[in-house]
Amino acid sequence: MGEVRELIAAGKAVLGIELGSTRIKAVLIDEAHRPIASGSHEWENRLENGVWTYSLTDVWEGLKDCYGDLRREVMEKYDIELTELGAIGISAMMHGYMAFDAQGELLAPFRTWRNTLAGKAAAELTELFQFNIPERWSISHLYHSVLNQEEHVARISYLTTLAGYIHWKLTGKKVLGVGDASGMFPIDSESMTYRQDLVEKFDDHVKGYGYPWKLTEILPQVLAAGEDAGALTQEGAKLLDPSGNLQAGAPMCPPEGDAGTGMTATNSVAKRTGNVSAGTSIFVMAVLERSLSRLHREIDMVTTPDGSPVAMVHANNCTSDLNAWVGLFREFAQAAGMELDTNRLFGILYNKALEGDPDCGGLLSYGYYSGEFITGMEEGRPLFVRKPDDHFNLANFMRSHLFTALGAIKIGMDILAEEKVELDSLLGHGGLFKTKGVGQRMMAAAMNTPVSVMETAGEGGPWGVALLAAYRKNRGDGENLPEYLNQRVFADAKGSSMDPDAADVAGFEEFMKRYKAGLAVERAAVDSLR
Repeated sequence: MGEVRELIAAGKAVLGIELGSTRIKAVLIDEAHRPIASGSHEWENRLENGVWTYSLTDVWEGLKDCYGDLRREVMEKYDIELTELGAIGISAMMHGYMAFDAQGELLAPFRTWRNTLAGKAAAELTELFQFNIPERWSISHLYHSVLNQEEHVARISYLTTLAGYIHWKLTGKKVLGVGDASGMFPIDSESMTYRQDLVEKFDDHVKGYGYPWKLTEILPQVLAAGEDAGALTQEGAKLLDPSGNLQAGAPMCPPEGDAGTGMTATNSVAKRTGNVSAGTSIFVMAVLERSLSRLHREIDMVTTPDGSPVAMVHANNCTSDLNAWVGLFREFAQAAGMELDTNRLFGILYNKALEGDPDCGGLLSYGYYSGEFITGMEEGRPLFVRKPDDHFNLANFMRSHLFTALGAIKIGMDILAEEKVELDSLLGHGGLFKTKGVGQRMMAAAMNTPVSVMETAGEGGPWGVALLAAYRKNRGDGENLPEYLNQRVFADAKGSSMDPDAADVAGFEEFMKRYKAGLAVERAAVDSLR
């Protein structure tokens, strides 16, 4: 405790902050990369005028509250005011659309990754580039605005992601980590910048609209992990800590997306490694040895924080509907006079799923809070359906919701299997894995491969971006990111690996047959329930 206090007093602790879909979390780490304090703030996106969004007030109030929570914990645990930091990293959910004019004013409501508005734009760009461009990517949202002839497009001076926006306000630097940038526009892993041939194709394609900008003039500068991304300014320090205690000057790593921080937090940045992040959304990242044989609309090509090519399978929906059902059971418990804390409640219900029939007893659900590209749903309709003679009980009910959280991602992973993509390891992190052994077992069944969860997996993205900030501060000459993580962070890491159970694998395959057949029911719900 005394050593940690001295570390904080000396300004050597490193801060990572990640803005996820439902929570903003800050993690403070020591020189051994161990978390020593944390803070959080709960928030939710809103559907306004058909757009999933957060306001800028949401962003800054949430950041201040999260940092304030961290600051209070530091004072309570170590009896010291947090005034100086060794380094800072900012991460946030990838993709989306944040367009600003020359005065720094937001031109249109922030469109998050969750929006499924830009399907036509994404399809046209994919055809133009012969490179898969998902509709949640920033370039899809930009081109969608072009096609709709939205007035603000001509006035765009800067286009960035949420992490890039916050970093800009904290440092004055319009930069972005290569991993996050790869969710805006395709990246050339050799030159570590946007693919110039595709930039030229885009500029030529929209030339007739007469906009005063070229694409690279409005996109952030791309930086790889470890590069100088500026330092916290006095104005930035006040944005994080209105009390005025936090001092300016801390070096900042390139801002990254949640995919890149997930890879970092699970030591999955080297070739033949993979990780699965399962929370509000779910994505699997596979670091490739070679390019895929052909274009697949279901597979995103992005990069690690140090620029290596990655095949990313992404599904918009994972645990939101599952969490809503757990919330319903919480209401019942409270009505019955029982007070159960969140971890206990999730533990009871998740473990109950292990008692269910391998195929969920015939039950079927879709946790589609929002649209799902992989299955062709432009909007979400959470749905539970069963036949009268199905085996309906709590165990199968919970198992069906855990299985369906992995349904869309399974479809994409089957494509990688056909492409002969091989992984030496698949590491899980995120909320699905918090109840020990349950999400891990379900994931192993879905992927039919061993799944590991490290003791640090619960730290997730905030810890991952803190590691990137530490790498920016501490890396030696020529020390690459995989070397730093292997030798300095994960050399003594502990965790557990779970092999797939044959009965679970067979049961999941049966469930997936039902899942695919039942998509017509989900389609009808989207079309009919307005």
